[in-house]
Amino acid sequence: MYQRTLGHSGIQVSALGLGCWAIGGPFNFDGRPAGWSQVNDAESLRAIECALDLGVTFFDTANVYGCGHSEEVLGKALSSRRDQVVIATKFGNTWASGTRDAYSADPMTPAELRRQLEDSLRRLNTDYLDLYQFHQWGYPADQAAPLVETLEALVAEGKIRGYGWSTDLLESARAFANGPHCIAVQQQLNVFEGNPSGDTDGILALCEARNLASINRAPLAMGILTGKFQPTTTFSSDDVRSRVEWFGGFQDGKPNPEWLRKIEAVREVLTSGGRTLTQGALAWIWGRSEKTIPIPGFKTVQ
Repeated sequence: MYQRTLGHSGIQVSALGLGCWAIGGPFNFDGRPAGWSQVNDAESLRAIECALDLGVTFFDTANVYGCGHSEEVLGKALSSRRDQVVIATKFGNTWASGTRDAYSADPMTPAELRRQLEDSLRRLNTDYLDLYQFHQWGYPADQAAPLVETLEALVAEGKIRGYGWSTDLLESARAFANGPHCIAVQQQLNVFEGNPSGDTDGILALCEARNLASINRAPLAMGILTGKFQPTTTFSSDDVRSRVEWFGGFQDGKPNPEWLRKIEAVREVLTSGGRTLTQGALAWIWGRSEKTIPIPGFKTVQ
């Protein structure tokens, strides 16, 4: 598979990564469904194995996905191939032990950052992370310096190789970009919609100027750009798409009819050259910048 570099780190990754949000299973965030309904761990493991066989080397998760479950599944899948893969996870959110009810860690102190890192390392069955990303969108950018200092210390200790911020705010991305070992910004990007803040182009320009990777979540618009949804498609109450308010692709627990119509408007372009709709949507992202690395999610081998 074609390779891209994870910012200025020199770390080579497959141009297509896999996002591991969905394999965490159901959980709540601030009382709202935040997972992708029920999952089969055996199928998740088969899907990861298939991806490895196809040349995927980059896997992105977060401690909060399934309240640790996604990390545990990924750690099990990659334990025998750790030297062949690049693992990214995130910090910033937490939950009470034995529950799947998550919330933002407040205060987000250096000590809390270190605690979350050690927990993630244990669940992922590894002694280091390739990329560690902050996962609080609303955190004040002018208060980020202590976190950057702690992350730099963790690089020096060999616990992480680099860090970044999963954010759609240009000000936040800039606050981390000043750190010597900041190597990535994770932002929403797909054919239909940039990030909700409107800073899509600004963050891409920052990544190009600072030689950072632009890791792209929701590259297939949370499944809409696969073309598999119909106007009558409904999502279970434990699926984030049943009540998602920050993403325009869904309304009242169903695909947004306007977005389904948009698919037909771009289908001919995206499927030109014999591509599938999904392949065309991913190719569009790769064409935006040499820094982009889309990370579509998955639940099954198909």
